[in-house]
Amino acid sequence: MITVLAGGVGAARLLRGLVQVIDPASITAVVNTGDDTVLHGLSISPDLDTVTYTLSGRSDDERGWGLAGESWTVMDQLATLGGETWFRLGDRDLATHLYRTQRLYEGARLSEVTGELAQRFGVHVTLLPMSDDPVRTRLTLADGTEVGFQEYFVFLAHSVPVRAVAFEGAGTARPGPGVLEALREAERVVICPSNPVVSIAPILAVPGVRQAVADRRADTVVVSPLVGGAALKGPADRLLREMGHGASSEGIARFYADLAATMVIDVSDEADSAMVEATGVRCVVAPTVMANATRAAALAKVVLDDR
Repeated sequence: MITVLAGGVGAARLLRGLVQVIDPASITAVVNTGDDTVLHGLSISPDLDTVTYTLSGRSDDERGWGLAGESWTVMDQLATLGGETWFRLGDRDLATHLYRTQRLYEGARLSEVTGELAQRFGVHVTLLPMSDDPVRTRLTLADGTEVGFQEYFVFLAHSVPVRAVAFEGAGTARPGPGVLEALREAERVVICPSNPVVSIAPILAVPGVRQAVADRRADTVVVSPLVGGAALKGPADRLLREMGHGASSEGIARFYADLAATMVIDVSDEADSAMVEATGVRCVVAPTVMANATRAAALAKVVLDDR
């Protein structure tokens, strides 16, 4: 069994590669829920949905989120009425959020609902929320204003400097059902090329998870989210700098040094290999840009085959 720590588009694409080279039923993905929010009264889990949609083959790869072939009738009508539309929800995507909200209202746990949605979308990877308890990523901006993740990422277009990042509720949250077992029993643990600060760190903040990963350090490989010292999409490089980690292969290696024995970096960063290995993390160089399913599968083979 392979256990993957996942959040965002990079994770979804690596998982799409993994299911091409090994049995999807042998993969468990522990997915970030720090991005979750309630909007229009609906419970929205963006990372869980991005992974589900991508693995189902129904994602909109051009946007990087949501479903392909989407329509926007509800959002357009909401705008006409003067409602909030800064967080765009497509008509088909709304059905997912309506279903989740209904089931949670009925008393189901998030992990149960996630399994139900995965089954209905034909996803055979086991998807586990990092916790059934609410954990919310909060960012303090340079001017002292505190905002939720979606306000920062979508409403503000992640264009403002950040002073601090916190995970509200993490201290009392419990790992989701099966999370610790999946980490203990995995042949290999994979940390996806997700934003370390706001996609992977929330998972590690849930009590017991970081130690469970650290206990498997020898069998853990991380894929750097940076290519040529920059994020392909999103604010990972800026947040790494703002939080004092450094937007470089060396900075990523230090971030994960106590958790992963091996790191895969892109061929464009090959010159960083010595600096990575100086941190005590073995460095593997390979193409990491998953521009299509074939390249994602090739990277998955590197991640799984390298020892």
